[in-house]
Amino acid sequence: MGAGGPLFIDVTWHPAGDPGSDKETSSMTIASIAVNYCGLETVLHMTCCCQSQEKITCHLHKAKRLGLKNILALRGDPVGDQWKEEEGGFCYAVDLVKHIRSEFGDYFDIGVAGYPKGHPDAGSFESDLKFLKEKVSAGADFIITQLFFEADTFCQFVKACSEIGITCPILPGIFLIQNYHSLQQLVKLSKLEVPQQIKDKIEPIKDNDAAICNYGIDQAVSLCQRLLASGLVPGLHFYTLNRTTAAVEVLKRLGMWTEDPRRFLPWAVSAHPKRWEEDVRPIFWASRPKSYIYRTQEWDEFPKGRWGNSSSPAFGELKDCYLFYLKSATPTEELLKMWGEELNSEESVFEVFMRYFSGEPNQNGCQVTCLPWNDKPLATDTGLMKEQLLRMNQRGVLTINSQPNVNGQPSSHPVLGWGPSGGYVFQKAYLEFFTSPKTVEALLQVLKKYEFRVNYHVVNVKGENITNAPELQPNAVTWGIFPGREIIQPTVVDPVSFMFWKDEAFALWIKQWGKLYDEESPSQKIIQCIHDNYFLVNLVDNDFPLDNCLWQVIEDTFELLDRPPQTDTEMEAT
Repeated sequence: MGAGGPLFIDVTWHPAGDPGSDKETSSMTIASIAVNYCGLETVLHMTCCCQSQEKITCHLHKAKRLGLKNILALRGDPVGDQWKEEEGGFCYAVDLVKHIRSEFGDYFDIGVAGYPKGHPDAGSFESDLKFLKEKVSAGADFIITQLFFEADTFCQFVKACSEIGITCPILPGIFLIQNYHSLQQLVKLSKLEVPQQIKDKIEPIKDNDAAICNYGIDQAVSLCQRLLASGLVPGLHFYTLNRTTAAVEVLKRLGMWTEDPRRFLPWAVSAHPKRWEEDVRPIFWASRPKSYIYRTQEWDEFPKGRWGNSSSPAFGELKDCYLFYLKSATPTEELLKMWGEELNSEESVFEVFMRYFSGEPNQNGCQVTCLPWNDKPLATDTGLMKEQLLRMNQRGVLTINSQPNVNGQPSSHPVLGWGPSGGYVFQKAYLEFFTSPKTVEALLQVLKKYEFRVNYHVVNVKGENITNAPELQPNAVTWGIFPGREIIQPTVVDPVSFMFWKDEAFALWIKQWGKLYDEESPSQKIIQCIHDNYFLVNLVDNDFPLDNCLWQVIEDTFELLDRPPQTDTEMEAT
């Protein structure tokens, strides 16, 4: 759903599921990932149910620390049949709203629930409106309504709210009917009556999920069209129940699905308030933005405008708690099919890299859609260099990051573009790869011919490194020029950061690839050997207006490697 550019997404709060914990499936963790790693504005639901005031305060402090700024304050449904008051807790959402404002001032934007037909436990519709007014007066910024089935129900509710002085935005809650069972369950929980005309449509098709889903889409489109025509809605809030297909179809039919392939910056932007102005990062984490965000989460300030001199960047260490971010999202069985259930030699590893870049199935008939350093399929701009990358990897120059040179392409370019409209983007050609000591020895000889054009940095797992980067200064490799703005340089090659990145890059050989195999097995030993002996190399071609010279650097290296060894007489003559 994030691809459609939503104003925000919701993460619900389930008291029985330890929602405030650090578990991967907790509400707090999911909301944090959405904000920090997906760049999505997120509303975290929080309930009073089964929580003391002290516990709620701890959850709120944690939410603030994680960069969450929006809370939907709810009483919550009782765990059993009857509501049980928590000792030292809150019984009503209005008390939670007051507490948030008292403890955190204006930091959080607070939403509350509204009931177009009145809350089922309220004495009357009028008394429920008074409770809603109390929540708004206590500090709520917006209202999201319970589901309803007819546009007139919402319009009458908004009118009633206005008449008692409620002026904050009210978002209609749209429920998508997707199958008979979910409709029955939700109606039971919300204690709402389904209009007879909807019952008449659904009953004959109640055993046909596809037919009900199609009807639900048509019904939701019609409802939303009437709401939008009323002029009373600032937006639409969909209850998707974690099922996105129907919601996307409704938005497309309404003309509200605004998927824009253009990127704001070349890398995934975080929605954490501390990072709102961040616009510069090292290129090394281009395919691992979650790792970069995690390792820099304790920074007080983030680079704005330029990277500066990073003589001592405080990157988080590779501790055990960090290894979660080294894990692949792909199941082990699939990784083995892609990367080889058994490796016979280093050339077997070369073959895996080649299959990744070619897109052709391997001997198992399986496409290689990820590598330890790239957990997703190839970026579109990498396809522009496919032929050269295939040749490199066939010879054991194992590429994990690259970008082509770009000289003034429009920011609207479908592959290379990023940033606001009407701008132009630029890039220096960049290559990053693992390769053997023998290849590095030849490469360093070749690079002497390109000393003033190519910057390089070569390092092994022990940290022994060689670079020609002047005074360890960062090198801008991506920048853009846009109307009415200063030049933006969002990506740099920073020699100091590279030494932190190399720890992670080398660790991925073992933590993702090597661990697939039995200890001391031939396959595991091959991966261990590459980890222990290969070098990590990055190259930058500074002459971006000219043809990329890095391919020639690699070809010259291969030519040198292919020369027959000199005899003693030839060496003396030399």
